[in-house]
Amino acid sequence: MTQKDITFVADFLTEHFNEAPELYNRKGKYFNVERVGQYLKDEDDDLVSPPNTEGNQWFNFLKDSTHLKESPLLFPYYPEKSLHFVKRQMEGIIDQCLQKPADVIGKSVHQAVCMSLYKISQSEDSTPQLFKLPFLWNDKTSNLHYVLFTMLENSISKIHILRRHTDTSRSVSNGILAVEFGNFMNNSINESSDSRCYSCLDAHFYDDETVTVVLKESVQQEGKERVLAQLPLS
Repeated sequence: MTQKDITFVADFLTEHFNEAPELYNRKGKYFNVERVGQYLKDEDDDLVSPPNTEGNQWFNFLKDSTHLKESPLLFPYYPEKSLHFVKRQMEGIIDQCLQKPADVIGKSVHQAVCMSLYKISQSEDSTPQLFKLPFLWNDKTSNLHYVLFTMLENSISKIHILRRHTDTSRSVSNGILAVEFGNFMNNSINESSDSRCYSCLDAHFYDDETVTVVLKESVQQEGKERVLAQLPLS
């Protein structure tokens, strides 16, 4: 330990654990309460040793500011209370702020369509992750919502595109379709169908007409080829 550390500990003991002979006959401890612990007690009682806010720049700033002093945007300060008390107060205010938007949004959301993507056995202990890479895109020009995703297990070489109109009362053609990459990059028709098979690592919309995909060669060997492809939606 350095001399600075020893001095710090000594000052702490001197400040908080002074002997108090006049309290010896009382039951319980006769030492000062450690000042940090009082803030962590989950109770509504006032602090034993409230902080000294004299000279605090923030409080001085608020005191001198006509507009901020009574501003409803500033969370009130409780110098006599613990952090648990302040936390409960803040949680109550936040819940109150979020309740109205939650009610409004909740009443405005409804199910437009339901599609069954896959089925799993009810006997399985853990549900496998079959749905991957959901990426959302909104085409404001055509008022269309898109969702890109892939299905694992038996269709890793496919990317699925779900398209819905922003007006739920209207439908669009080819609401959902799958694009299979497979061996589309084979140089000739004579190549084996398994020689250059690709699966999708990631996919995002580049713009309203183009999808960018990252493909991985599916062969089990080192140095697998990666391909960055731009695919037109048309």
